[in-house]
Amino acid sequence: MAEANGNGTADAATPQLNALVQYIKDLSFENPNAPRSLGPQEKGPNISIQVNVNAQQLSDTDFEVSLMLEGSAGEGAGTLFKFELNYAGVFRVVNVPAEQTHPVVMIECPRLLFPFARQIVADAVRNGGFPPLYIDPIDFAGLYQQRIAQGNTQPGVPVA
Repeated sequence: MAEANGNGTADAATPQLNALVQYIKDLSFENPNAPRSLGPQEKGPNISIQVNVNAQQLSDTDFEVSLMLEGSAGEGAGTLFKFELNYAGVFRVVNVPAEQTHPVVMIECPRLLFPFARQIVADAVRNGGFPPLYIDPIDFAGLYQQRIAQGNTQPGVPVA
């Protein structure tokens, strides 16, 4: 988001969002019915995926944002696989108005994390003996608006 002026330095008042580090906090993959589940299937499995975003303020400018993806294929005794991924990053938000900090942290940060988390899930499912599962793009702005509408978070309030 930062743009450099003619001498290569960022303008002091330019809003900036920087990813300082990204990492897997927790990863679990279960293949409970292997090797029986690895054979041909009569029909495609019912795939269920849940997404959650949490953030914690680490300092005046730094936030840890966690993107949690949880999913499964199949149901009950017919479960093919289950996965849980908590993929996180530390982001620095500078020169962003206070009322915009919360949306930036809860929308833009998970949007930056998602492609990496998506690939980790696809690789885990493939390494479990199944075709890779590529999760469809997620509308983090829509998820944020839904959370606001449900009263789960307050817009403009710093993430604590």
